[in-house]
Parts: sequence; C-alpha cells; structure tokens
Amino acid sequence: MSRKSFPHRASGGELRNLEQPGYYLGYSTLAQQKSWDEATKAVVRERVGKIPPIRYLSREQAVLLDAVIDRVLPQDDRAEGRTIPILSILDTRLYKNSLNGFRYEDMPPDREAYSLAIQAIEEMAQMRFAKSFVNLTVDRQEMILKSLHDGKPDPENSIWRRMPVQRFWVMLMEDCVTAYYSHPWAWDEIGFGGPAYPRGYMRLENGLPEPWEKDEQRYAWNTPPDSLSELEDEAAHPTHGSPHGRGGCH
Repeated sequence: MSRKSFPHRASGGELRNLEQPGYYLGYSTLAQQKSWDEATKAVVRERVGKIPPIRYLSREQAVLLDAVIDRVLPQDDRAEGRTIPILSILDTRLYKNSLNGFRYEDMPPDREAYSLAIQAIEEMAQMRFAKSFVNLTVDRQEMILKSLHDGKPDPENSIWRRMPVQRFWVMLMEDCVTAYYSHPWAWDEIGFGGPAYPRGYMRLENGLPEPWEKDEQRYAWNTPPDSLSELEDEAAHPTHGSPHGRGGCH
C-alpha cells in the first residue's frame, strides 16, 4: 500500500520534497558502512531497502491511522521516496503482537487499543464535523488529536471511558517516535553516526564532531499555513503580515 493511495497529505509550508531534511546537509549514515560488521550492515540496510507490507490493519484502519501519524509526526518536508514508513513499522509490531515490555492494567492489549482508538477517532470526526477523519482539513484533524493529547476528548466518546485516552496517546507517540528514529534517514536528519561497532567513538568531550560527522547548519522555515498552531497564531496576531506563517527552526 503506497502513501500515494492515501488522500490526506497536507499542503502548505516552505519545506517540500527534500531528499534530506535537517541541519546536516550531505551527511549519510549509510556512508559509514565500511566500519560496520556484516550483521550490522544487514540490519541497517534492511530498514532502508525493505518496507514491510501492511498485514495486520484493515485498509480502512490503515488509511485513518496513517492520517493520524501524519499529524503527530508530519513528514511533509520529505520527498515521496524519502518518507520514513512509520505506519508499516507500527503495523509490523501489531502483526507480530510484539509488546514494549509492559502493559498497564487499565489498558487493553495493544492490538485492541489501536482498534478501539481508530474507531473512536473516526466517530469523533463524524460527530463533530460530519466527515470522515481522513477527509477533514488539517486544522480540524489537529483539533480532534489535540483534545486527545490534552486528555479531554472533544467530542466525548464512550470508548475513552473504557480505555484511558492519555495512556493511548503515550503509546501512540512512543510507537511513532521509535519507528521514525530507528530509520537511517532520520539518523541523517539529526547527524547521528549510526552503529559505532566495531569502530567506536573517539571524541567524547566538549561536543566535538567525529571526523566523519558534519557540522550543524541551521536554517529558517515557515509553518504550514493550514496547521492548527498557525491558524491560532494568525487569529491572535492578524497583522504580522505573512500569509504563509512565520519563519522558524525545524
């Protein structure tokens, strides 16, 4: 299932179609392969070259959860071919029924938790805006998700009386962040050298870069104009003048 088949990609913002986002232009973790052993090479290469298929979630569930992921960890700045497959990685965890080592006693099993949350989010969208969540504008999607983040679902839904919304939110964020930063392209973005075995690191003090690392080069960017935060800022500061948001740091 390709991302192009999902109709909910956000529009807006200055940073688009970047082969390598982040402050370390030209840095490549995969360029360090010569210093890795064969087992490490195999693991890292597979993360880049083999995107797991969607095997656990139904198509409808996958489309909605992908829309949620796009809001909680957007990748609108990345080129199509350089998008980190968060949904596929999360689906693989559910398919294998892998656990994060524990489960709260007031939470259902992870598979059930995701199924219930997807149902609740769709019902909330239909009740509040009379549309499917995937067809809402970015700011309206973010309104619903922000209410979950805040622990105050708006509108209320009975599912959140069966499952603590804040515990689900923490699990969702843990899964998204873990999937994203387990990928070598995310390592490039933050200038992380990847596995240091057997080479190791030599410059352990004063924040000095290793010889193979890049110096940080910051740049400004504009917030996507259809995001909830930007619309709220525009309402609070209607005269600041930019139709595309204010410059920031990515």
